Amino acid sequence: MDGPEREGRKLHRSFGGLALLGILLVVAGLVGLVYTGVATLTSMILFGWLLLVGGLVGLVHAVQSRGTSYFWLGVVVAALNIAAGLVVIRHPHGTAEALTMFAALLFLTGGVFRLVGSVVVRGPQFGWTLLQGAFGLLLGLLVLFDWPHSSLYVLGCFFSLALLFDGLGLIAIGIGGRRIVSMVSEQMTAGGDKGEETDPLTQDSQKRSET
Repeated sequence: MDGPEREGRKLHRSFGGLALLGILLVVAGLVGLVYTGVATLTSMILFGWLLLVGGLVGLVHAVQSRGTSYFWLGVVVAALNIAAGLVVIRHPHGTAEALTMFAALLFLTGGVFRLVGSVVVRGPQFGWTLLQGAFGLLLGLLVLFDWPHSSLYVLGCFFSLALLFDGLGLIAIGIGGRRIVSMVSEQMTAGGDKGEETDPLTQDSQKRSET
């Protein structure tokens, strides 16, 4: 029983770590929703470093695979990632403005397509699709009309909401996992206790059958 109990304690600590990480992400998301400008700059800097590190890793892989047919393709993609990462890190405000404009155009086009599709098709989800299209169109117009000032809070708000929901998901997984591990451990302990209680009876019945 020592092995399963040890594994149960490890799982219990692991799920506890997930719940703690979820709490940290929720706190970070709430702070980001309060300070959306800081969250926007933070997300841009993180995005730039991800591009830079990904480009460096891709360059190393491309050098290791030199002599193959996709060597130059890997070098070009890695160089583009490195260049984009450096631009984003050096100009986070301009990058936030460009990405905010791109997001506004995505909301506009997605909203228009959903509105037109819902009116033309009129399927079973007509009302829900129509509502989604209207919301996307309205959100895109709001972001676009307030651009470039909207770049100070739109991306930070999305980044903070992503952290918040990811944190809530990790908290749910951690708490649920700890409960399941505790229930399994209790059942195993109860089963072991019952087995120990019945051992003397089985021994007496064996002795009587032998006599």
